[in-house]
Amino acid sequence: MKVRQYIQEVYKCSQCGKEGSEHPADVFVGGKVPVSLLPHSLASASLVAGILYKKYDMGIPLARQERDWYRLGLCLYRSTMANWVIRSSEEYLLPIYERIHQELLGCGILHGDETRIQCNREPGKKASSESFMWVIRSGREEAVQAVFFHYARSRARKEAEKLYRGFQGYLVTDAYTGYDSLDGICRALCWSHVRRYYIDSIPLDSRGKEISGSKGAEGREWCDRLFQIEKNLKALPSEKRLQKRQELSRPVLEGFWAWVEEPSAKYTANESLKTALTYTTNQRKYLETFLEDGRIPISNNDCETSIRPFATGRKAWLFADSPAGARASGIVYTLVETAKLNHLDVFGYLCYLLESLPDLDHRNHPELLEAYLPWSETLPESCRLREHRINKKCMF
Repeated sequence: MKVRQYIQEVYKCSQCGKEGSEHPADVFVGGKVPVSLLPHSLASASLVAGILYKKYDMGIPLARQERDWYRLGLCLYRSTMANWVIRSSEEYLLPIYERIHQELLGCGILHGDETRIQCNREPGKKASSESFMWVIRSGREEAVQAVFFHYARSRARKEAEKLYRGFQGYLVTDAYTGYDSLDGICRALCWSHVRRYYIDSIPLDSRGKEISGSKGAEGREWCDRLFQIEKNLKALPSEKRLQKRQELSRPVLEGFWAWVEEPSAKYTANESLKTALTYTTNQRKYLETFLEDGRIPISNNDCETSIRPFATGRKAWLFADSPAGARASGIVYTLVETAKLNHLDVFGYLCYLLESLPDLDHRNHPELLEAYLPWSETLPESCRLREHRINKKCMF
């Protein structure tokens, strides 16, 4: 860490303003200094970028950062840092955040999920009540690789309608009914969820080991066959993958549905197995959607993987104190996780945005934002991970 001090010198012309001068008024000339990120504050682009990086990528809450700054001899209060996070997100990062959302809505395959967040000062709600962070991730074969976090008071269907308005394509989710019958969207359900239901129905002995020969284990085996086929088809182009699914996956599905209808499975005293069978039967239509397009994955694991850093961070910072703070968290998590998908150095990218966007006239020229999106090829090298770090996959 280092302190960089800018001194602006201002000079007054000794001749201007005098009688007989070409300039009857005094003339002052000042040197150029960088635009202040947040006027009348100590916040620099690199300082705020470091705070964002520590909280949203490294999972260090502001309270711990406050203690670390105190150790270094600076009284930088968590309330001040929280204010900087909110202001920098709303004033500078929001346009990039909104563009990422727009780009995602133009994809053909999306993943969707929601996760809980506590917001202490949400109007009309108790501090201990739950709000939600809605998450969208692009499919692996989409040109745009991005993750989008959206804070909302509830998990109501109206939030899904607002979030996915304009999207025309396949949406991979769990069986939450809030996604049902959204305009222009064809749902595809996650087979990992099905597999978990059957795992939960497998009886265990007194030592916690699975009892062999159970119907739950059979259900898991059917799911494993589908996942093994997908693993073998992973390297194929989507058209060829679709053809192979018809040849290999469809017969497995037909056998699975026949197994589900067997009396020995259907009339069971195992309540967990009943739940698994009911879930499977009720969602059959959407569980078969992956047979329509080779790009559709059979699980929502990619989206859940993108949510994991948020869930890990939540264990450290516990809650958002205000709706503005929760929205700011959604903005920054969007940029952080999308930067990771595009092999960017998270701190370098955040620093570049906060250094550049204050001078950018994006309101009158929105096309200028293209150069600052996480997948832009014109981003400077300071935003990119070194090649050997990408190859080692040390960030994933």
